[in-house]
Amino acid sequence: MTETYAGYRPRPRAPGTSARYLISPPPQRLYDRAVAGLAEDFVGITTDGHALPDLFPVRQTGASTEPMLRAAKAYLETLSPEQRASAVFDVGDLRTWRSWSNVHPFLIRHGVGFEQMSPEQSEAALNLLRASLSADGYQTARDVMRLNDFIGIITGRPEEYGEWVYWLSIMGSPSTSDPWGWQIDGHHLNINCFVLGDQVVMTPMFMGSEPVSAETGKYAGTRVFAAEEADGLALMQALPSRLRDRATIGMEFPASAAGFTDNLVIPYAGVRYDELPAEGQARLTDLMSLYLGRMRPDYAQVRMDEVRQHLAETYFAWAGECADDSVFYYRVQSPVILIEFDHQAGIALDSDVPTRTHIHTIVRTPNGNDYGADLLRQHYQRFDHSGGGHRPTGA
Repeated sequence: MTETYAGYRPRPRAPGTSARYLISPPPQRLYDRAVAGLAEDFVGITTDGHALPDLFPVRQTGASTEPMLRAAKAYLETLSPEQRASAVFDVGDLRTWRSWSNVHPFLIRHGVGFEQMSPEQSEAALNLLRASLSADGYQTARDVMRLNDFIGIITGRPEEYGEWVYWLSIMGSPSTSDPWGWQIDGHHLNINCFVLGDQVVMTPMFMGSEPVSAETGKYAGTRVFAAEEADGLALMQALPSRLRDRATIGMEFPASAAGFTDNLVIPYAGVRYDELPAEGQARLTDLMSLYLGRMRPDYAQVRMDEVRQHLAETYFAWAGECADDSVFYYRVQSPVILIEFDHQAGIALDSDVPTRTHIHTIVRTPNGNDYGADLLRQHYQRFDHSGGGHRPTGA
């Protein structure tokens, strides 16, 4: 009989999977899906396969990116020439941006791995996250990494999981005027951050965990996504029954916008913001603020202002039951934001049905501005970067 650890039952290891995934062939099905996704021209998440234009103007926001800029430069200064060659990519290399994977088997990783960093380098790398995320956002990111170590302990598979099995890449050269960014990639933690002047696009942002809490061991007391779970459920339960019916799109959980699904088509569904009672509208706005609050407060405020401009086009959709102990999926969607939460079946833990032990959360910028791609397109239209310059087009 499989041993349990603090109430968790690990899924038995499949034959032939004892070697570290980093040096063994990736699961072919996952790899094929990744390659197929990357082969598609980037459009972005849409409702019908066509991105809406003119949603993301290049502008001044007043939110300082100086702390992030300093932290990125400090990190790069710690790297050897060989590490820099692995760490830095062209900011316009959209294929590299899109090559992130929230699953734990090694598929298409890039950048410098934390396991290959010195203590000084890893601290500098974490400082970049601190400078970009809010205190709560940084705490959640680190707790996801810690729980990734915890699952290795539970399953007895430290060769597959760990706190530092993550990779950091710098896109472009940190600058006050030229576009640049950074990406952290690994199991259940994938953050893409694009910067243009004082504009910040921090999507796709995937944060998940299995399990979502640790009751014992060195990380005892660690818990992630409690608010995302409770606040989403509270919103659904607060709706009148007729609106709960409108919000419910089924009992089966739909496919989510995880790795290699950059062009997913998701028609609007559920109940619209302006159809909600005042309490429902306030709860929905607070729910979006919770997710955007993972960014530094000034970046989050700019993003929330953008989201508020499209409240009349914002939909809340639900799948599953909504009892206090239910498992469920929910989605918030507008022209400028996509948020998804869902309970998942076990991967490392032995459960073939969704449970509250395994949670995925995703934030996207639909209509072509994930990775800041639409801002970058506009920038390249305005400025000629050939030969390393930064000149207005036609100058």
